[in-house]
Order: sequence, then C-alpha cells, then structure tokens
Amino acid sequence: TTRRSAIDISTPSFTAFSDHMNVHLNKFRRILLFPILGLLLSLWVLSARSAAAVNMSRLATFGGGCFWGVSHKFKKQFKEALIRNEVGYAGGAKANPSYKDVCTGSTGHAEVMELEYDPAKVTYAELVHFLFRIHDPTTKNRQGNDKGSQYRSVIFYHDEEQKQIAEAKIKEIDALKKFASPIVTTLEPASKFYKAEDYHQDYLDANPGGYCNHRIYW
Repeated sequence: TTRRSAIDISTPSFTAFSDHMNVHLNKFRRILLFPILGLLLSLWVLSARSAAAVNMSRLATFGGGCFWGVSHKFKKQFKEALIRNEVGYAGGAKANPSYKDVCTGSTGHAEVMELEYDPAKVTYAELVHFLFRIHDPTTKNRQGNDKGSQYRSVIFYHDEEQKQIAEAKIKEIDALKKFASPIVTTLEPASKFYKAEDYHQDYLDANPGGYCNHRIYW
C-alpha cells in the first residue's frame, strides 16, 4: 500500500483551509494598507500646503530706529501672518557688515527688519501703516536717543507696487496730521539684506526689560 504524507495538500479540506487563510490575509493587508495610505496622503497635503505658503509669501523691509523694538512690535501685532521676522542691515556699501561696523554710521546701512509675510493674512499697506504707528518718522537720522544714519526711518521697497503703496500711505498720514512735523521717511530700492548677529534676533523676547524706545504713537 502507498503511504500518504502527514499533510496532503491535494485534499479538499486543505484546499478549503488555504482559501480561508488567503481571505483573512487579504483582509489583514487591507486593514494595514488603508491607514498607511491615508497617513502618506495627509503628509503630502501638508507638504503641498507648506510649499504653497512659501511660494505665496512676500517680503517687506523696514527701518525705524533700533531694530529690537521694531521687530518686537511687529511680531506681537501680526503673529501668524509673519512667516519670518529677522533683523539685520541694508542700504549700505560694505559687504557682510557687523553690528560694530554699522554702529560707526560710516557704512551707509540702516538697522532694519526683514519680514516674510502671508498676503492672505495681512496686506503690505497694513504693514506700512503699522510701521508709522510705532516710531517717529519726522526726525531725520534719529529715533529717540539713537542718532545716526543707521537709525533712519526707511522703507526698502521690493517692487514698484510697494513703492506706490508707501508713497500713498505717507501722503495719507501727513494729510491726517498724525505728527506735528512732516514725515521724512526715505523710500529706497531694496538692497542686499545682511542678517544681524544671532543675539540680536528676538532680543526683547530673551530680554524683556531690554532697551526699547518704540511705542504706539496714535
């Protein structure tokens, strides 16, 4: 007689068992697959939204005296509308100036704040308007106790539209007589921005009692 193997895969019972197991394995694969695909899709959507936000962002560069106070006021006012808020130097001839260089007043740079902002959350006109609320734009090369061209009131425009908006805002505020004297803020084409030393970034967050001569004027 022929001896049968311990497990005869040709028998109907084994075939039924195998089919049953395959059904469950396929279900198990689907249970695992769908959440993984969902997670991957969510990550892709978040990445696409982030890329779109960066692509839609705009730059604004302002000077209004010591950059510690200007940056701090804007950060508190506009919060999530600001994608990036950095302080540094612009408008001068010397490449890669240090704080010490700029403080001499001989490099032509101004202490500035460069913003990357979301135009869907705040307009350029609103940013310019707020700039004129937090500093005195009627004193040439001076802001409070800070004297020198590095402390000048200046708007570095990145395109013709920004220039026109700034010009219109100056005329509007002058006409409203918000200040006793005319605005002397200069409008200059945006030049290379040199980020200031790390200890200047978010200075008043790290030093809440630090020097600041900025306030809400009107």
